[in-house]
Amino acid sequence: MARGADVAVVVLGDRAGLFGRGTSGEGSDAGTLALPGAQQHLLDTLLDLGTPVVTVLLAGRPYALGRAVAESAAIVQSFFPGEEGTHAIAGVLSGRVTPSGRLPVGVPRGPGSQPATYLGARLAHAGTASSVDPTPAFAFGHGLSYTRFDWTDLTVRAQEAPTDGEFAFSFTVRNTGERSGTEVVQLYLRDPVASVVQPVQRLVGYTRVALEPGETRRLSVTVPADVASFTGRDGRRIVEPGELEVRVAASSADPRLTARLVLTGAERHVDHTRRLHATIVEEPPTP
Repeated sequence: MARGADVAVVVLGDRAGLFGRGTSGEGSDAGTLALPGAQQHLLDTLLDLGTPVVTVLLAGRPYALGRAVAESAAIVQSFFPGEEGTHAIAGVLSGRVTPSGRLPVGVPRGPGSQPATYLGARLAHAGTASSVDPTPAFAFGHGLSYTRFDWTDLTVRAQEAPTDGEFAFSFTVRNTGERSGTEVVQLYLRDPVASVVQPVQRLVGYTRVALEPGETRRLSVTVPADVASFTGRDGRRIVEPGELEVRVAASSADPRLTARLVLTGAERHVDHTRRLHATIVEEPPTP
């Protein structure tokens, strides 16, 4: 049937259940991140036919997909979507809905990988410290659409700020495709030098921007210095002076624009009243 079809839609994943009665659920652990049972064999057999394969995953965890990462015509990751999930998936597959979801986890490249996070220090990423490359097949924050977006015209309005201040910059997002769609703008903070080792980057803000074909939107970003705080060596949360980077990105692996910033002044202690998130505001359109 697949050999004679225009497109093969293969739906794979888990059977929900508790304490070993399913392949995913409370007490239903997995010793490998390969697809359960013979599903990878089925998927590889379909890929061998030359028919375009759309892989749909109904799963409780991210699985390694082997060849399908590069050879599937498309991959739809829905996890366990609930009782209305079939309608949502049908809308995406038919083109009635332009997808705008983004991965809340990374999808592993190999079945022997441990569930990895983008939120790691430099030694937790690919490098010479280990022979194992933990780089995911699809990174945290990844997601495609039926249209395309360009990000341009970064303007940094406040490149320096005191440790109790804030930064401000703006940029433009444009829908360059032929369909309406929603882009998910993500902000990642990088602190290259700190008194305590920091993650290479961490998500500090995001927003969804709905655009018609050809439409442009200017976004204004405010990043409080508090967002750069971390637990210091004395156990108290601090903001340190020094250089920072804010990456405006489509995912943790796809930075589009980078604002290089500097915190000045003395080290400052912060408490539970600190500002926890950056803000992103759509500027009113220019007449």
